[in-house]
Amino acid sequence: METTRPADTEEVTRMSPKALDGVRILDLSRILAAPFATQQLADLGADVIKIEQPGRGDDAREYGPPFLGDRADTGMAAFFLSCNRNKRSVTLDFTTARGQEIMHDLLEHCDVVVENFRPGVLDKYGLGWEGVHNRFPHVVMCSITGFGQDGPYRARPGYDGIFQAVSGMMSVSGIPDGQPGASPMKSGLSLVDLLTGLYATSAILAGLRHRDRTGEGQHLDVSLLDCGIASMSHYVENYLVSGTVPERRGNGGFGGIPSQAFTCSDDRMIFLVASSNAQFSRACGALGQPELAQDPRFDSIAARIGHRTELLEILEEIFRTKPAAHWLTELEAVDVPVGPVNDIAEALSDPHVRSRDLQMTMQHAQEGPIPGLRYPIKMSRTPVTEYTAPPLLGADQDAVLGGLLGYDAEKIAALAADGVI
Repeated sequence: METTRPADTEEVTRMSPKALDGVRILDLSRILAAPFATQQLADLGADVIKIEQPGRGDDAREYGPPFLGDRADTGMAAFFLSCNRNKRSVTLDFTTARGQEIMHDLLEHCDVVVENFRPGVLDKYGLGWEGVHNRFPHVVMCSITGFGQDGPYRARPGYDGIFQAVSGMMSVSGIPDGQPGASPMKSGLSLVDLLTGLYATSAILAGLRHRDRTGEGQHLDVSLLDCGIASMSHYVENYLVSGTVPERRGNGGFGGIPSQAFTCSDDRMIFLVASSNAQFSRACGALGQPELAQDPRFDSIAARIGHRTELLEILEEIFRTKPAAHWLTELEAVDVPVGPVNDIAEALSDPHVRSRDLQMTMQHAQEGPIPGLRYPIKMSRTPVTEYTAPPLLGADQDAVLGGLLGYDAEKIAALAADGVI
């Protein structure tokens, strides 16, 4: 990728080409959403320099158990491992004058800054958008916050569960009203964090594309609340078109019917989607009830949606008569979309998942091999083939400050002695 940043003499050699070779990112982020974004960019070949608090580092290092090596003192919680591979770690106290000088030296060599401090925090140290843009106009700056850079809630703290709640995401998840245990339910995943990371990644790439055409960086204001609401997509659009607030449907979908999880005679669950007329007809045949497809209540997409409760009650009774494996075999044989409801162990042991080679191993200097999941997209010309283990705190101090910035050993030692790094 073409770049306008100053050249440096550091050479990075790799066995295979990477899509983002030549891009360098200064990563000031912590926890999940922003580190997840920078990990994706690191996977794609960007040189990501993670700036961490001296003596402590990213809070996510302590988010265990489990910990690598089953020891909390490693600073390697599995949570941290999940979103910090392929990065380099430097500890730096940028609240000090000398720390800010080092930040400026680093910015001379960087294309992107990613941060997730509350609005205004970095401005105090001359490292907010205005300060960075005035001195380094080529830099793209991505600020990931809970509520955005403006608005009445801008200064509020927040975590994933807060945004699942406030965005309305929880309101459309969970057991429907009128059934035992009915209530809104949070996704087990940190869904807003992960979705925000994906939005941020695409925005950063767009910012780099603009920078490469014009030479000018820009500020990306990424809000977890905004991304949470945007991710509700057709749920929101349905409301905007109809004015009706979507109801919770438990393990059912909001599209055609059936799109639902069903419990079988062995108490295993399967998820069936047979929303088109052709799929529904084939499914009825596989279930031994071909006449259902001709029933006027169920013979069209609109009719099935209108008689949703009646149809689901009939199907629930049918699925309860035989085990999950039987129904999976019968439905797959007639090309009806269906799958088992797996736990994580079952998902990773599935023969198709195994054939896709989603699991990989990274080599850690102290702890040996670390298991993980690879970047999920297979790229024909710029494949992601290399994975370095998430770094120990400050592991790359000498390589970055010495190799990239040209600081000599005496200067680095003095900075360390004074607690700047």
